Amino acid sequence: MTGVDDRRGVFRRRAGDGTFRATPAGVVGPPPAGWQLDAEALDAAIPDLDWRRLPDGAERDVFDAPSGPLARIAMGPVDGQRVVLIPGATGSKEDFVLMLPLLADAGYRVESFDLAGQYESSEAGPWRLDPPRESYDEQLFLDDVLAVLDAGSPAAHVLGYSFAGTLAQLALAARPDRFASLALLSCPPEVGQAFRTVKRIGPLSTLTNAHQGAALMLWGIRNNLNKVPPGRLAFVRERFALTHRQSVDDIIALMMATPDVRAEVAASPVPKLVAVGAHDLWPLERHEAFAEEIGAQVAVYATGHSPCETAPHQLVRDLLALYARS
Repeated sequence: MTGVDDRRGVFRRRAGDGTFRATPAGVVGPPPAGWQLDAEALDAAIPDLDWRRLPDGAERDVFDAPSGPLARIAMGPVDGQRVVLIPGATGSKEDFVLMLPLLADAGYRVESFDLAGQYESSEAGPWRLDPPRESYDEQLFLDDVLAVLDAGSPAAHVLGYSFAGTLAQLALAARPDRFASLALLSCPPEVGQAFRTVKRIGPLSTLTNAHQGAALMLWGIRNNLNKVPPGRLAFVRERFALTHRQSVDDIIALMMATPDVRAEVAASPVPKLVAVGAHDLWPLERHEAFAEEIGAQVAVYATGHSPCETAPHQLVRDLLALYARS
């Protein structure tokens, strides 16, 4: 469910005279002083990026998860508290590259990884399990997430994006000791058939199976129905060449049977945030009701399903406030 926003512009960094000056297209370096006060302006001026390019200082490695090798990136001081950002269906770790320098500059060790079957984690899958399984099921993804969390410091700040928001909730219910906070970005606010309240096409979701639903989603992204900039479109199309189609079908099937862990999440004392675009796939009132059910604060941005791409400064500003409450 990633890569579907349509905002663009030319990034400008704040200069000493209080103006903004253009910087070359690409992932930006360290944030300017006082960037949190200019978060909206900085987000409004994000350029068309080469999303394969990582910020200076970011590191790549591979994590040996239960389902196989997961491609991972990390940035920030190695002794900083961990922030783990988990991408959603058809997404990847690169969806967070604009957030990495902001979180690292605040002293956090921020990392993200591709889910099994997705992009550069395409070699991870159910056939690697012991015994092998036939599908990318909920337990496969959950075991991978828990293994990542167990491999680091005692408690991490965890963000789950779209489908991964459900995974993050399941992980919190299973291992509350691994969480310092929980952020749910554009997370499905429904249980059961999560697509039933999606704007405009929700009623049609009951007439399609997972393979058909995945096909419609992939067709829309490939054909750029949401008018993303050329650099973003080239990147998401490139990702599809590696992503296992079965992993997308299986994730859509899981979203059609979203588990109900609201009571367990609500019972957790960690600070919680529901972050969402005002023009998200699901109506804002559903996200607000969901946030109330789990005891989370709500942050709303003037964007669509992908605030990590189109409102990263505002999102990180609100994440830092969340972390300060932990």
